[in-house]
Amino acid sequence: MPRLLLIANPLASGFTGATHREVMKILSETFDADSIWPNSPAESREASAKAAADGVEVVAGMGGDGVIHHIVNGIAHSDTALGIIPAGTTNVLGRILGLPAKPLPAASFLATNPPHHRIALGRIDATGPGGNLSGYAMFAAGLGLDAEVVRQAETTPHKKVWFGGLHYARSAGWMFLSKFRKRAPTMRAISGDKKADAVAVITQIHWPYTYFGRTPLRITPHPVTGLSSLIVEKVPPARAIGLAGTAIAGRGLERIPGMHVWAGIDELEVTADPPAWFQADGELLGEVGELHISFAPDALAVVAPR
Repeated sequence: MPRLLLIANPLASGFTGATHREVMKILSETFDADSIWPNSPAESREASAKAAADGVEVVAGMGGDGVIHHIVNGIAHSDTALGIIPAGTTNVLGRILGLPAKPLPAASFLATNPPHHRIALGRIDATGPGGNLSGYAMFAAGLGLDAEVVRQAETTPHKKVWFGGLHYARSAGWMFLSKFRKRAPTMRAISGDKKADAVAVITQIHWPYTYFGRTPLRITPHPVTGLSSLIVEKVPPARAIGLAGTAIAGRGLERIPGMHVWAGIDELEVTADPPAWFQADGELLGEVGELHISFAPDALAVVAPR
């Protein structure tokens, strides 16, 4: 039988032990299945990397974006496939891949042992006050505004668990009105011959970006191959209210004064002075002064219907 390791996140997901047992029962019909409950993100990454080195066919994450992010960083560029069992909080990659949104249907789909597909990731290399940072982002990464939204949201993690995207949207509104509406650009973004100053840089790896609940946000109106980056130089107060609707529609962002859309790029360089907060896949990763994001095609094997 093929082997599977289930990595469950009890803190973030809010699922019950009974659900976990039922998921393991379903998976054990197809796989030689084992499971762990890691004590830290580092343990999730290390266990995933060890499973990939040992030739385990599938490492499945049960929980939200956080546990999946760290599993991905353990198995990227290996033959081990990622399985996703959404539970509790937001699970963006599962939605992008068209996976079932509930634990038991997702486990049942995984137990059919469908084909593995390879998808792209965003390769991250950064330096900051805390040292060097290297890894991967699954669906999006941001420097500045959205990272500070994540930082604010994490101050009340129970609201993140219970209210999900609504909590992040509320935090985003508060952060924009209180800190970013009049902030001067402190970052410089460069991609090829493109250059722009910025207060925030949001880079999307897969389309559409669905972090705020089930409503998709699109930097570009159509799928592209490569990275899509929204460079926010400033946001005119008169356009702030309509910005969310424009992002949902995915068209016209580049027509807003102070907004730049770079679609289909292979890499992005950002320098920040002073260092700015950085997030990937909703995980706050610290402050960085220099950031390089590159498009890494076929970097991850996933178990998905498409």
